[in-house]
Amino acid sequence: MNESERKVHLNVFVRVAGHHAGAWKHPDAEPERDLDIEKYVELAQLAEKGLIDSLFTADNYSGTGRRLEPFTLLSALAAVTTNIGLIGTVSTTYNDPFHVARKLASLDYLSNGRAAWNIVTGHSPEDGNNITKWGGYPEPSKRYEIGDEFVEVTKQLWDSWDEENVASNDERHLRINHSNVHEIDFEGEFFNVKGPLNIPRPPQGYPVLVQAGSSENGKELAAKHAEVIFTAQQTLGAAQEFYSDVKSRLSKYGKNHDQLLIMPGLGSIVGETAAEAKDLEDDLFSLLNLENSLKQASRFFSVDFSEYDLDDRVPLDKIKPEDGSRNGGITSRREVVLDAVRRDKLTIRQFLNRNAGGHGHVTYRGSYIQVADFIETWLRERGADGFNLLPQVVPHSLETFINKVIPELQNRGIFRTAYEGTTLRENLGLVRPVNTNRQIWTARFQAAKSIPSEVK
Repeated sequence: MNESERKVHLNVFVRVAGHHAGAWKHPDAEPERDLDIEKYVELAQLAEKGLIDSLFTADNYSGTGRRLEPFTLLSALAAVTTNIGLIGTVSTTYNDPFHVARKLASLDYLSNGRAAWNIVTGHSPEDGNNITKWGGYPEPSKRYEIGDEFVEVTKQLWDSWDEENVASNDERHLRINHSNVHEIDFEGEFFNVKGPLNIPRPPQGYPVLVQAGSSENGKELAAKHAEVIFTAQQTLGAAQEFYSDVKSRLSKYGKNHDQLLIMPGLGSIVGETAAEAKDLEDDLFSLLNLENSLKQASRFFSVDFSEYDLDDRVPLDKIKPEDGSRNGGITSRREVVLDAVRRDKLTIRQFLNRNAGGHGHVTYRGSYIQVADFIETWLRERGADGFNLLPQVVPHSLETFINKVIPELQNRGIFRTAYEGTTLRENLGLVRPVNTNRQIWTARFQAAKSIPSEVK
């Protein structure tokens, strides 16, 4: 794609109150509506009004937080939206490929081709305490081996039906053309699946495949399978390095640069002016429980921050190496945070502010012109193909972004003025995947035809 043709892609990471750690106390937030479908409908329709590509819901299998199950929620939202993509998180460690393939195919049909799968291998060791598959929480390399095979099985199940699979008897009766439905007979290290799937190939071929993670294993999994990657970089330099690294891996899997979109998280605080944005940030910072924030930061870095002044630099020389036990399943996030602290020479106050707004992702405060500048710079300088938006306070921050930043991006010619198509793939500019099993089945059919009848 020519540089002049590139447009930024935007996803909204849905949290009912907002992503800022103090958002739940903000007068504009409604955290008590976290199980209210009408609240999610309002947010989805607001994002669709802003021509945003997709919305995304996270998931995990432990903890005491209140969270709706993604497929149930997204299926409901499919009925009240028309264009926006619907991305659900599903772990490859604690599910089964057949069930996931069937659910995602169903969501793709219900939404007329707007489904996507955020592929994660795990969230935290506590998930393994609730789901006994694999005997708990596998170590990272095994989780990614399981995940790689899981995705491969799922894709083969989607490919177990040819595109044309229904033959008509008459005007009132339809029957399955069984010659176009095939067993996959998958035998792997972790999964043995006969197939076929009991629902035809999804409208998009595959729901769009999204992967979240920045570890070495995560980057390789993304290059092999993903079409969108949600990641966390806090500086343009780190984002450019990540972007170049992941894109350079695509050729070994027969993919070009345009077949994987890289979308870092962005927590923006937007004002009419820079001064107004600073006031908004100060208001949000005042809502933080500073004592708890310092304790969390101290635990994260294994340094007692209460011994320092807030305007002291983060004491990098005191931080202990990661031992793998503190930060759960997201093993790459700590290094992303440390890299930003080093590059930007953050004070403790600046770190707390940034972490409160982005939980490991980049945050940016400024006027709507400055925020548009930031987005355009990362797009032009190959630090991102788009952003996973983290509205600080919902709905206020999302409304401000849609009403102020998006028109500015449109004026610059780097964001759409109408949806390009009806499916998420079309709106993201992604190609429809070919049925990889069709050639295999055609060869089997031709071979069977060539066997002499007396042998058969």
